[in-house]
Amino acid sequence: MVRDSQEVVVYSVLRDCQCSQCQQELPQGSLLTIHDGQSLCLRCAGMDHLTFLLAGNTALTRRAKMRSKLWAVVVRFSRARRRYERQGLLVEEEAVALAQEECRVDENLRRSRRIQAAEHRKEEDRALAETMRSKILEMFPDCPSTDAETIARHTSARGSGRVGRSKSGRSLEEEALRLAVIAHIRHCHTRYDDLLLQGEDRTQSRRAVRDEIRKIMEQWMGKSAIIR
Repeated sequence: MVRDSQEVVVYSVLRDCQCSQCQQELPQGSLLTIHDGQSLCLRCAGMDHLTFLLAGNTALTRRAKMRSKLWAVVVRFSRARRRYERQGLLVEEEAVALAQEECRVDENLRRSRRIQAAEHRKEEDRALAETMRSKILEMFPDCPSTDAETIARHTSARGSGRVGRSKSGRSLEEEALRLAVIAHIRHCHTRYDDLLLQGEDRTQSRRAVRDEIRKIMEQWMGKSAIIR
């Protein structure tokens, strides 16, 4: 079996070329490998018995790779990204058949695990949002409960890139939550969004609603608030 450290690479060619050994014409999209500086077609490289397995199914790819005595990585050069990108694997046909059967047998188990993992993430997100809501109400005791819930749910959304998903946000640091509260007030309780729609500059729009935000924060905190 070929190990990762000895990975055989096969190239999907971008233009017509020729095998250095048998002189066979290789049209665009053909597969070839490089050996001792020569471009070899799969037949001359001794790999024409392998079948192409398209990338995308991680479990199938991993199992087929394990079952195949010989395998090679197929790459293609991306002109847009200026790099070689994996397209899939060349593996023995028998290995693909075995891998497909193994995947079929335990598909229900893997589906169940994916569902369980998704539910676990949802539960984590719900717990984080609820903890954030409680912390926001602790910092801003006069904040309406509906606003606190909206802020927590919005800023803690997984994959949002918002402050609530940052390390400081998940750690419930007050500065991160304060910034989330300011952002909510700015968008939901001031004319900030209207100013942007009217073509106002972002910086000028923020300055225009600064006092509005300050007043609302003072009401929610019950004391003076400093907005940076």
